[in-house]
Amino acid sequence: MKIIVVGAHGTLGKAICDELSPRHDIVSAGRSKGDVTVDIMSPESIKAMYEKVGSVDAVVCAAGDAYFGRLEELTPEHNEIAVQSKLKGQINLVLIGKDYVNDRGSFTLTTGIIMDDPILGGISSAMAGGAVRAFVQAAAIELPRGIRINDVSPNVLEESMDSYAPFFPGFEPVPAARAAKAYRKSVEGAQTGQTYKVY
Repeated sequence: MKIIVVGAHGTLGKAICDELSPRHDIVSAGRSKGDVTVDIMSPESIKAMYEKVGSVDAVVCAAGDAYFGRLEELTPEHNEIAVQSKLKGQINLVLIGKDYVNDRGSFTLTTGIIMDDPILGGISSAMAGGAVRAFVQAAAIELPRGIRINDVSPNVLEESMDSYAPFFPGFEPVPAARAAKAYRKSVEGAQTGQTYKVY
């Protein structure tokens, strides 16, 4: 299969590419590097990416920014980061990309553990993750031509604990390679409308 991996050069994205590349043709996409560049906050940039790559069998998104900070620090401007990137960015990959994905292809988006297991300072990211999950469940019954859609909800990654450990006290992190197997399940499997939890 020909698969676009958005966020391919991040910690999770690299693990996804390692998991999928032995069996598939991977097109890496990222904000500043990759086979193609894309800013998921820009519908025009998303459209340009699809136009350049052409038809694909699957789209995987391991990208999406959010502000981390306590409620008293969270402003509408801070919250807009998650709205524009993690939420609308991922949804627009589907809305724009559905015409570029082949029959019986798939989309796999990324949510995260904190939409179900909240942490201090994670409100904005949790909000976006929950909204993406709701979109996945609803879109699954309407996508045309047998196209499937799922999301993966990973725990904090072992490789990211240097940066995120203070936000996740007592959480047991998972290796990125383990999380990547859930993306393979979504891409190569037959289910749709699912949230694959990697906790």
